[in-house]
Amino acid sequence: MKTLKVKHKWFKESGERLDASYYLSDGPLTKIKLKNSPYPLTTLSEESEDIFSGNIFKRSYVESEKHGWPYITGSNMIKSNIDGGKFVSKKYTKNKAKLAIEKGWTLITCSGTLGNTVFTNDDFVGKVATHDLIRVVPRKIKNNLMAGFIYAYLTSKYGNGLLVQSSYGGVVKHIEPHHIKDLLIPIFPNNLQLKINNLICEASELKGKSSLLFKESICLIEKVLIKSSKKIASKNNIIHISNLASNYQKRIDAPSYINKGITLLESIKSTGVNIKTLKELGVEITRPGIFKRVKVEKKFGLPYIKGSELSKVNPFSKCEYLSKTRTPFLEEQSLKENQILLTCAGTVGDTKLISKEYEELMALGSQDIIRVEARDSDIDLFYLYAYLNVPIVKDYIQSLKYGSVIERVEPFHIETVPVLIPESSEISEISEKIQKFKNFRYLAFKKEQEAIALVEKEIEQWEK
Repeated sequence: MKTLKVKHKWFKESGERLDASYYLSDGPLTKIKLKNSPYPLTTLSEESEDIFSGNIFKRSYVESEKHGWPYITGSNMIKSNIDGGKFVSKKYTKNKAKLAIEKGWTLITCSGTLGNTVFTNDDFVGKVATHDLIRVVPRKIKNNLMAGFIYAYLTSKYGNGLLVQSSYGGVVKHIEPHHIKDLLIPIFPNNLQLKINNLICEASELKGKSSLLFKESICLIEKVLIKSSKKIASKNNIIHISNLASNYQKRIDAPSYINKGITLLESIKSTGVNIKTLKELGVEITRPGIFKRVKVEKKFGLPYIKGSELSKVNPFSKCEYLSKTRTPFLEEQSLKENQILLTCAGTVGDTKLISKEYEELMALGSQDIIRVEARDSDIDLFYLYAYLNVPIVKDYIQSLKYGSVIERVEPFHIETVPVLIPESSEISEISEKIQKFKNFRYLAFKKEQEAIALVEKEIEQWEK
């Protein structure tokens, strides 16, 4: 049980709050640490050009970028691929200036899951974002703090604790821009600030380069798919009994037969090009069994990555930890470099290419994540990862789902996914891009973690 003696003046500073959880959270404890700061303190508002959330607006969605602006939600912004595929109408979206995102800002989620942060790069430019994101616009002149340093501080356990301490609401928690304007920030020495700032900026640029390589790889595969397909007459919704009989599970639900992915891939098969299922290619597809999860504090456990966290740039920031000694089947659960992970429950078909940091941190994966390994198969691993991320192929995977409330796929479903095998030169080009994509993501993660560690290490010294 946690206990803390509360001073009378703290009640006034907190707005007369009486709930114990507020005073025992990281925020108030961080304020105590900041009182020992050897450096002067400033506030977030003093170091920002503006702190605001976008206007609430009616979202009128359109089909393409021709008539709309790419739209980012709070859950999209922390993903490896921030493109959610939604566009809001240019014609009907008012006050675009209050919704648009620029490079070098810090975005903060302020509804539902609070305190997730992102330092914006070129990926965000030209996009509009939900009003449920707080935008922190750094000062360009007369500033004591650098933009990258502000982000690193707000992402650290100390800054993040201050961010979320003033949340309000019952079921859905919220914070507002005015809650964080007086958030205290120590003014680190210029040389230390510069080091932290540079690490964050370098990480941000690496993320941008990796995103570009990923998009280029998807475009290359889409061109191959279109080149290999042939135009076929539009089909009606009549499925012959022979189709039902040949279906691997004798399914009779319409989405198993009528789907953009199925239509295109079936048309490609009919051209006689080289296309094989994952099973025929010798790809190993497995899913670990259900096991008892014994949750512990971070220092006693191993990071546990769930399917809902798989698409995040940094799934370790707020993940749970499982006991090192009481978790069974550790070898099966362990995530290994160059595995392709695929979510198989709830949200189906999200993929992740595992890079070195997962092995370094000894991360474990949920039983609701399928492992795809192509070490001894007839297909290049990196090409396969890009292929599974092509929208048409993701559509095909959706046709394999079963269930009502919670939809699922199993390894034997994924084994049936057809893979187009293009010329070796095309595979090599795509594979090279994805390898660079993976390496850039790893370097970006390491640089960002180093920057945050420098902030936390400096503040921890003040307690001594």
